[in-house]
Amino acid sequence: MHPSFVPPRQVKIGDAASFVGITPRAIRHYHQMGLLAEPERGSDGRRRYGYEEMIRLLWIRKMADAGIALVDIRDAVAHSAPGDADSNHDVAGVLERLEETLVSQEAEVRRQRTAVQRMRTQGDRMGLLSDFVTSRLTSLPEGSLRPADLDNLLVIERIFGPLGAAVNAGRYVALATHPGLREQSDRVDAAEEALDDTIAVDDPRVALVAAERYTFELMLNALIEDSGLAQEDDALFDAWDALHPATAEDEACQVSGRGKGP
Repeated sequence: MHPSFVPPRQVKIGDAASFVGITPRAIRHYHQMGLLAEPERGSDGRRRYGYEEMIRLLWIRKMADAGIALVDIRDAVAHSAPGDADSNHDVAGVLERLEETLVSQEAEVRRQRTAVQRMRTQGDRMGLLSDFVTSRLTSLPEGSLRPADLDNLLVIERIFGPLGAAVNAGRYVALATHPGLREQSDRVDAAEEALDDTIAVDDPRVALVAAERYTFELMLNALIEDSGLAQEDDALFDAWDALHPATAEDEACQVSGRGKGP
């Protein structure tokens, strides 16, 4: 038979802290917060901690290790002795709220990991776009899209949403797969950039560059139509509607003539 454990009647704060695995400073903090009533001092002016205080300290330590905030521990158990039914009920409520918080945090961590994995797999710029947008770009040869193309799509997605960016991606698909068209696009872009604030509005170069841009856009739109990219745009709208079916509120807005807000 092993002898039963008989704890000492009272111990000093340092011994109490050492037994629980915390510091005397932590115990003093518990006193200040109201987590633990401050015991009376002995004739030597030192605090003495008995068995009930040690149990309370173990409670606080274990619950804090589980991630429960000290203020929640105080609200749940500060005014109850270990073993009280009311105390157990309060602790159960705290644990339930803690579990809900942890579930939410786990979901957020999974979302973050998914985002990081996408950026590692697809590249830091491509991975910043939503799946709905990148699904139209992943079939392109590696390196055919410029970083500026992906940056533009990121801005477009921010303004017009994934559907707007996915439709606009057809433009970059056409440029990426037709080098001659890409070269002409670069020339028009450079000509527009050369028209800085020093150029007057009625300067003939303004009209010339505008004509070049108009001609280029006609060529680009014709290529998008001929290559089947326009039909892909129509399919994108169908896919978006399938992913985001209309709600009763949307249908009511259509009946009343009110469009759904952005």
